[in-house]
Amino acid sequence: MSTLTKQDTFISLLETAPKNFDSARTLARESYLTQGIPAIKAEEYKFTNIGKKLEQNISNFTPALPIEVSTELVQSSIFEGFEGDVLVFSNGKFLSELSSKIEGVEVSLISEKSDLALGSIAKPEKDPFAAINQASFEDGIFISVPRKTQIEKAILLLSFNQSNVGQVIQPRIWIEVGDFAEVTFIDQTISIGSTPSFVNKVVELKGGVNTQLNYYRLQNEGKNTIEVSNIETDIQKDAKFTSVNISLSGDLVRNNLSLNLLGSNSEGNMYGIFLLNGKTHVDNHTNVDHTIPHSESNELYKGILADQSRGVFNGKIFVRQDAQKTNAFQQNNNILLSDDAIINTKPQLEIWADDVKCSHGCTVGQLDEEALFYLQARGIDKMQAKGLLLYAFAGEVLEKIEVESFRTYCDSLIQERLGSKF
Repeated sequence: MSTLTKQDTFISLLETAPKNFDSARTLARESYLTQGIPAIKAEEYKFTNIGKKLEQNISNFTPALPIEVSTELVQSSIFEGFEGDVLVFSNGKFLSELSSKIEGVEVSLISEKSDLALGSIAKPEKDPFAAINQASFEDGIFISVPRKTQIEKAILLLSFNQSNVGQVIQPRIWIEVGDFAEVTFIDQTISIGSTPSFVNKVVELKGGVNTQLNYYRLQNEGKNTIEVSNIETDIQKDAKFTSVNISLSGDLVRNNLSLNLLGSNSEGNMYGIFLLNGKTHVDNHTNVDHTIPHSESNELYKGILADQSRGVFNGKIFVRQDAQKTNAFQQNNNILLSDDAIINTKPQLEIWADDVKCSHGCTVGQLDEEALFYLQARGIDKMQAKGLLLYAFAGEVLEKIEVESFRTYCDSLIQERLGSKF
């Protein structure tokens, strides 16, 4: 077991944490003391030395204070064509005065929910940063969609982040969706300024029986942003969950995404695209846990890496002994556009049942020279031809986004990055 020392970058957070949720915070603190800041020798972080980066840049963390957010800033930041409700955050703090009042949906502060089973989904013992968040977050948001409620338009979780060096932004979100309910969330963060910042985010999603839950996320933050997110989902019988994670920017980004299929005929879909340049480092760690018979999961992550960027994909699918008749599919495909770009990919299956259909795989390569020549032979210059081929590669993930305005927005960002616009 490790112990806190004066050199520990998180000591001040743990010592000055709020006093609510005492048992949950104590458990998380103990979990962190056991795990400590991940070193490069830690298996789960062997390709992402986030501990070294944090310790090099920051000697002691304090909570980031909210920044001023105006109505004009909110309105100008909403992507074109979006028609749903908006919940606004400033450095992780919920701003009710700038947020929509969503009809039929409960939105309140986590501090008002003393009986909330905090950490029962995103368990602090699974990741040290989840433990840090649970032990020291100041407040968060609780969202509850009642049984049989159908929210036709997506709910936008719009966050504005700006912190000083040595401050940590710790968003905490709990979302529960009642039986037979349907809802889509879009999670978007906007970085203000270029100051180096650290974001440590935890989202717990709880889907009931026969729910339809979509969670789309766009990471297009400042070049100096270090971010760790733990997003974990439980779904029950006959439920369907779909996540799409798009990573475009940041300094070092670690995404931990876990899905627990807890009922028969449940379906989980996890899709992602990471489009990296410069020295951006993005690490996607995914877990899908099949615990019961007759469930299905589909996972597809694609990476396009240029310059000196680095990507990591580590996907795990667990099929428990009782989870017969499971269908589970996982694929990671990557294109490297420079000799200095690096991808570390490790798709994994752990199967204890014998009546299953499971597959996993990965590819790493470069652009198809024949396809590139074909487009150039038809009057398309080389840069545009490359952009078109790369956009077609990314399109298989983008088409999984069912909200047209958000898909169009992401499409535009990716085309602009790839240079495939005419």
